[in-house]
Amino acid sequence: MESGPAIFAGTAFTLFGGALLLWTTVRALHGQPVAHGVAPRTAVALTSLSGATFLLLGVWCFGRL
Repeated sequence: MESGPAIFAGTAFTLFGGALLLWTTVRALHGQPVAHGVAPRTAVALTSLSGATFLLLGVWCFGRL
């Protein structure tokens, strides 16, 4: 992988994953729904899993440099 695209992809994945985890945490702590029409625990679990996946994918991209 070339370093330019790897840096861009790593930055994008890391920022998105971190922002998704932060957003999910804030919504859950304030008792607001994370996803409409979905059970609260299921929504928190799935968005947390997605955020962690994107965060790890970003770290993996940075590790490929």
